[in-house]
Amino acid sequence: MVVCEVRPEKDDPDRTRITIGGSRICFPGDVGTNTASLELFKVLLNSVLSRKGARFSTIDLKNFYLDTPMPDPEYVRIKITDIPAEFIEEYKLAGTDRDGWIYFEIRRGCYGLPQAGILANDLLRSRLLVEGYYEVESTPGLWRHKWRPIQFCLIVDDFGVEYVGIEHFNHLLDVLKKFHGVQFNMAGDKFAGITIKWDYANSRCRISMPGYIETLLIKFKHPRPSKPRLSPYKCLPISYGAKSQLTPETDASELLDEHRKRRVQEIVGSLLYYARAVDNKLLVALSAIAARQSCATVATEQAVHLLLDYVATYPADGIVYRSSDMILCAHADAGFLNETNSRSRAGAHIFLSENDPFPRFNGAILSIAQIIKFVMASAAESELAALFVTAREMIPHRQTLIAMGWPQPKTPIQTDNSTAVGVTNKTIVPRRAKMMDMRFWWLRCRASQDQFRYYWDAGSKNWADYHTKHHPDAYHEAHRTTHAGIWDPVGT
Repeated sequence: MVVCEVRPEKDDPDRTRITIGGSRICFPGDVGTNTASLELFKVLLNSVLSRKGARFSTIDLKNFYLDTPMPDPEYVRIKITDIPAEFIEEYKLAGTDRDGWIYFEIRRGCYGLPQAGILANDLLRSRLLVEGYYEVESTPGLWRHKWRPIQFCLIVDDFGVEYVGIEHFNHLLDVLKKFHGVQFNMAGDKFAGITIKWDYANSRCRISMPGYIETLLIKFKHPRPSKPRLSPYKCLPISYGAKSQLTPETDASELLDEHRKRRVQEIVGSLLYYARAVDNKLLVALSAIAARQSCATVATEQAVHLLLDYVATYPADGIVYRSSDMILCAHADAGFLNETNSRSRAGAHIFLSENDPFPRFNGAILSIAQIIKFVMASAAESELAALFVTAREMIPHRQTLIAMGWPQPKTPIQTDNSTAVGVTNKTIVPRRAKMMDMRFWWLRCRASQDQFRYYWDAGSKNWADYHTKHHPDAYHEAHRTTHAGIWDPVGT
């Protein structure tokens, strides 16, 4: 397969590559490789801002796969009619075809080979170990040196490097130059498709993906809205004066054909990375749409178009991080019975701040906006479920921070439900809580190990509320300064 793409971060941005049909190759060994997560990358950015004298730069290895020898060759055939005439002439292929096919032996790594990644990664790993670099056991993709003040996250062949002292960065660079062609960016303003705007003087940075939404709109031929769309999803109207608020009605609109359903799924997939990376305000809408995309209807398609109108209105949102004491914190919240089939929604804003009774705001390293699978019997149970989901996600991040040199006290988790706090802190003993046993006993167990501190504060001060329901336009506009990654005095 011939793949053409534009990679602006490369020296030669217009790239054409031949990839091998890996789906037709049976490789008996393990082909999985460790890679850094988005959350690890965001933690590393916070670490750079918070560590005195630290800086961030990036390194990209050239021909990472192509430079890797293979212990056993693979074989591939290409139609001679698909090979450019100048290649046929240069490599003297004329007359060597068999029934119109040219057969090749692959002796080094090649794009598309299922084993290319692990072979290249194992070779890189052996070379780095000799020089004192090692991968942190508890955090895949995080590498440190035995004694140098340098650490980096590794995504295939892309290094995001935090260092204190240019001589330590140069040491890593010299090690890699022994074996690979190397391209590096001292400004560290691009990594994994994300643009980073550094403000070292004020100990803050902003991440965004400029141009991503514009390209997406062109790809799916979605016109720009005639008037601004202020919220990413249609809000369920409030019935003022009603004794109870009803859950959303089941979608009964017409099913989409396969072509239109595939388009919905492609749009959701394209926006999901963008939302997880730089625009967490889309997560509630995306989770609601994704839950219905396998049986997408006309209403689902309309919801996707509203979402595209929203991102077209705000195409350059991002996340702002500031320096902190690198203490892992979270706000957890739940929306009770606000999804179809009487389901509830868990939300969380996980961030890094100070070890204060009420930690101040910082950009999220992870936002949770998920529909709770089971029907919750009460608001307190749904809040406990949200606490459980949040705390469970924070466990590996605590270990990562400790491994990076940031010791962690009890991790503060805020909720706005006094019953949930009372149950977890043992000030309330429920008489009938069989269905909640696993969740609140797990939370109590972790608290007894001094891993978490659960506390209450008013719902208006809970930043996870943004991720628990479909808010009206006025709410989104009121909270844009906080959540949209704008340079502003928030958190100061």
